[in-house]
Amino acid sequence: MNRNVLYLVIGVLAVAASVLGYQFYQQQSTTGIQIDVGKEGVSIETK
Repeated sequence: MNRNVLYLVIGVLAVAASVLGYQFYQQQSTTGIQIDVGKEGVSIETK
């Protein structure tokens, strides 16, 4: 197998894993609670 094809396959898999991870993160962050820590202290919000 050509080395460039191997790099292409690894790149495609890395991009696919990133997209799936981002989608999973979006699904997890849309429900539940959100905790923010800022200058004004800690705030907790439910969604």
